[in-house]
Amino acid sequence: MSNQIWHDDPRRLVFTLARYKFVAKMFEGRRCVLEVGCGDGFGARIVQQAVGPEGQVTAIDVEPLFVADLKSRSQSAWPLKASVHDMLDGPYPDRFDAIYLLDVLEHIEPDREDRFLRNIVASLEDDGAAIVGIPSLESQAYASPPSREGHVNCKSGPDFRTVMLKHFRNVFLFSMNDEVVHTGFHKMAHYLLALCCSPKRD
Repeated sequence: MSNQIWHDDPRRLVFTLARYKFVAKMFEGRRCVLEVGCGDGFGARIVQQAVGPEGQVTAIDVEPLFVADLKSRSQSAWPLKASVHDMLDGPYPDRFDAIYLLDVLEHIEPDREDRFLRNIVASLEDDGAAIVGIPSLESQAYASPPSREGHVNCKSGPDFRTVMLKHFRNVFLFSMNDEVVHTGFHKMAHYLLALCCSPKRD
């Protein structure tokens, strides 16, 4: 996937990696981190670097081809754990003190969103945190057809916060334009990042 982005639109790869850098800075020092919807896992190494040698990053995806490719590129210096799992089917068997998903939620049908997020929360420790990143609803008017493909659940800033507050007691919303993360006006944001703390239990 990253090779294809590099071929088609190199600048887009910079923007994608900047999102991983944000996650890495927020989760620095966490001991057990999960990426949901890792794709080819190219950006996970940035988070792994921040977690450090004492921590572990686990990357999951619903597509076995991606996970097999990621495992084939595994290196001892970067011991990323990868497995096939669908969060719509249930929580991950282990619990984590941090979970992140970038460019995933917008592909989840709205009527399945609640179940998906409940399973994210069930995979978190009680003091865990999550970062969820999605393209803004406003950005879709300017997105390329390949970027819009499969986007069935983009949101505006207030709606995104409302959804996340159903599952977390504290939600901190950030805006993003290109590679710059900020707290500016959400309607002018191309991308939204929610830092979510204190998961709610049923």
